[in-house]
Amino acid sequence: MKYFVVDAFAEKIFEGNPAGVCVMKDWLSDDLMQKIAIENNLSETAFAVREGAHYRLRWFTPGGEINLCGHATLATAFVIMNYYKKELSSVQFDTMGGLLTVNRIGDLYELDFPAVPSKEYPVTEQIIEALGVTPIEAFINRDLILVLESEEAVINANPDFVKLEKLPDGLGVCITAKGTEYDFVSRGFFPKLKVNEDPVTGSLHCSLLPYWAKRLDKKEMTAKQVSKRGGTLYCKHEDTRVKMAGKAALYSIADLYLE
Repeated sequence: MKYFVVDAFAEKIFEGNPAGVCVMKDWLSDDLMQKIAIENNLSETAFAVREGAHYRLRWFTPGGEINLCGHATLATAFVIMNYYKKELSSVQFDTMGGLLTVNRIGDLYELDFPAVPSKEYPVTEQIIEALGVTPIEAFINRDLILVLESEEAVINANPDFVKLEKLPDGLGVCITAKGTEYDFVSRGFFPKLKVNEDPVTGSLHCSLLPYWAKRLDKKEMTAKQVSKRGGTLYCKHEDTRVKMAGKAALYSIADLYLE
């Protein structure tokens, strides 16, 4: 079976977020897909099968299947449009997170995702101790969103991942602040999924965009996830939808030998 690794939200390889991609004729068992994700040891491995007019898409982390993933969706669209269906400029995916669309616009791949609302959340001593810095605001959706005072605080944060994993709420933990060169910056941590820091996380921006659109009074923004690899997202907030565009770079094509 063909297996691709694509760096998503990347200008060139070794930037952005690497995702494994398998485009298949038929589904593998859940157990086998999980084992492949563990063996790959990337933050996500995406599996796609053509079903009618759309592709069905599923995402597996080393710690289990998840309901929404941006960078692996971009990577899968990149693979389909460049190696399977070169005539396509748009791909739709049926997923656990709903119907998702990726449009190719020049050398950018634009994700059309649902906006994710957040509720206010108390800044607890457990959060402060795990993060090593005191957030000025906190919100909860699928993930815990922590707003810090400055871009510098986001870049310099050195959380305790063991303590982050023990936080009672939030699948992941995101820290964010207003940017200097970019409209806002962020980092994302997912120790509960065996991924301490995710390089670039499209799904986090489904809730970051509504927050920063309101705070900055802007509909179009450029975001930077300031992980070690780093990644740039060109974003639009459109009421109940968010659009996130980025480039992608192919790192490898391999064969998986599965019994």
